[in-house]
Amino acid sequence: MGKVRQADIARVAGVSQATVSVVLGGNRTGVRLSERTRLRVLEAAERLGYVPDPVSSRLAATGNNLLGVYTFTPAFPDIADVYYPILAGVEAEAAALGKDLIMFTASSAAPDRIRRTRLADGCLFLGRHVPVDAIADLLAAGFPIVHIGRRTELGGRIPHVGADYVSASAEVITRLARAGHQRARYLREPDDAPSSWDRERGVRAAAAEAGVSLVVSRTDGTDLSAASIRGWLDDGVTALVVEETDTGAVFDATWRVLRAAGVSVPGDVSLAVLGRPPAGVEGPLISGFEVPRRELGRAAVRLLASLVEPGTGEPSLHRLLTCPPVAGETIATVG
Repeated sequence: MGKVRQADIARVAGVSQATVSVVLGGNRTGVRLSERTRLRVLEAAERLGYVPDPVSSRLAATGNNLLGVYTFTPAFPDIADVYYPILAGVEAEAAALGKDLIMFTASSAAPDRIRRTRLADGCLFLGRHVPVDAIADLLAAGFPIVHIGRRTELGGRIPHVGADYVSASAEVITRLARAGHQRARYLREPDDAPSSWDRERGVRAAAAEAGVSLVVSRTDGTDLSAASIRGWLDDGVTALVVEETDTGAVFDATWRVLRAAGVSVPGDVSLAVLGRPPAGVEGPLISGFEVPRRELGRAAVRLLASLVEPGTGEPSLHRLLTCPPVAGETIATVG
């Protein structure tokens, strides 16, 4: 018989793999388990001849000032302008706290890869989507994790540090309304993630409150054309608002089509981005808001460190950072 895995023990004992992990790890986090369940797991492990991995056992038994960083999205090099400041913040805060970092660079969300994060004392996770089952296993095992970016999965049990996109996005629409804009179109990517929904929620709420007629369009940018832009302007749209994502695809397409159509910004139409436009955009400074990415990284490390080393006060497991507005030069007054 090959190496016995915890999944084998779980099958024989009739429990979840997370329960096996808790029992074999000594239940250091105090998960509530019946004595009958604990003994059933131990008996199954003994019957199968389970031998724990010595490296994992040693690292689980004692902290080693090692924090993990796991990205579900490729972070280098194409979208480094988005993830670089976050990772720079992580590195700076880890150094300030005397922690070393281990980066799990595989973007795969395979459970066996994610389990390797337990080589560290705790792990930061980064990406638009998370593998819920694998994260649930880590939480059930009491392994300290923090996601960089707000998460709603698992009933809100995932500790996170994110940006307050709802308030920041609402402020952009309020700014447009105060400048006299009554008809706007919001362009967002088709992909769903909490950051996208937060932006849309803020946009819709502020538009309803200010009486701005708003149309939300989902696009990957490939269907945008000079004709579509001209059609929106003919229908009375005076402002375009674009979602910022790690790829920047929609903003790039919007900016390219505006230039190709000869549409002046902000002379013919005002433009705002919910975040920051991709680097290298030539022209006026785009109105929008800053995403405090470096501080997101630093704050996430501080939260993770407090979970790894409890006793320094009750940490807030869910924190949202303010996104400062960027006035820019692309919102004009109308009317």
